[in-house]
Amino acid sequence: MARVTDIRYVGYGVADVAAERDFYRDDWKLVEAGEQDGLIYFAAAGDEERFVVRLREDASNRIDVIALAADTAADVDALHDKVVQAGCKVIHAPRALETLGGGYGFRFFSPDGLPIEVSSDVAPREPRQLGRLEGVPQKISHIVLHSPDHKAAVQFFIDVLGFRLSDWLGDFMAFLRCNTAHHRIAFLPGPPCLNHVAYDVPTIDDMMAGIARLKKAGTDIRWGPGRHTAGNNTFSYFTTPNGFAVEYTSELEHVDFETHEAQVHQPTPTTMDQWGIGVGGPQTMPHPKPDAGLFQPAVI
Repeated sequence: MARVTDIRYVGYGVADVAAERDFYRDDWKLVEAGEQDGLIYFAAAGDEERFVVRLREDASNRIDVIALAADTAADVDALHDKVVQAGCKVIHAPRALETLGGGYGFRFFSPDGLPIEVSSDVAPREPRQLGRLEGVPQKISHIVLHSPDHKAAVQFFIDVLGFRLSDWLGDFMAFLRCNTAHHRIAFLPGPPCLNHVAYDVPTIDDMMAGIARLKKAGTDIRWGPGRHTAGNNTFSYFTTPNGFAVEYTSELEHVDFETHEAQVHQPTPTTMDQWGIGVGGPQTMPHPKPDAGLFQPAVI
C-alpha cells in the first residue's frame, strides 16, 4: 500500500530572513546547501536528505510547506489519488519538482489548511559521520502540529497518508509513525499551525553540548532538558529569531512498524518529563495561533 515513509523538510516564510539564516547556520548548526530564486536551503550534516529547512522572505511568518517522502513515483501518484478522494484542495498535481534536488511530487492543503508536499526520487546528498560531542543535528526527527479537530487530523494521516498510531498521551496528544521511529508526526488540539520541529542529535551528551552552544550564542533553553514518556526521547526546546519552536532530541524509541501496539499514557507530573529537573514547561512554548499561510499557497 502506498504510504508516506519519512519527513523531508519544512519550508518557512519569515519576516527577518537574515536573522533566521544566521541562526540555522551559526547556532543550530545546519549546513547551507544552496540558494536560488529567493530560497535558502539548509541540510543536516548527518542526513542524506538534500535539505531539511527552506527559508524565504515574507511579510509574515508562515509555513510554506511540510514535505514528506514516499518510496516511488507510483506511490506519489497513488497518494495523490487518495488525497483527491478525501476532498483535499490540491495545490499542484504530481510533476517534476524544480527545487534543490528535484524529484517528483505533489502539494495539497491538509483538511486544516496546512500545505503538505509528498515526493519521491529526490537526489540525495552525501552525509558525514558526526564527531563525538559536536552537538549538531543528524536529521529531522519529528514534527508536531496543532489541529482544531486533532482526532480527525490523526485519522486523516492514518487513512490517507498511511501513518500508524503509536501512542496517545491522555486523549489530547497522538503520536504517529511512518517507519520504525516511534513517531514522525504528532498532533495536539489547537488552532491549525506548527507546534515545533525536532532534530535528532546522536546522544544525550550531544544534546547537552548543543544546549551549551546555543546558550553562549544568546538563545537560552525554553523547556528542558528532560525525557518524554511516549517515545522515551530526551528533549530541549528553543525558539528561532522569528518565533518558531525547534527541539534537539536523542534516543527516540524505535518500534516494529507493522506490529507495535498503541497504548495510552495517562498524564501525570512525570509523563511529559520523566526527569523533572529542567527549566520551563509546555506553558513556556510559543502560544499557538492559526498559521498565516492557511489555504494560501506560497509563491514558490
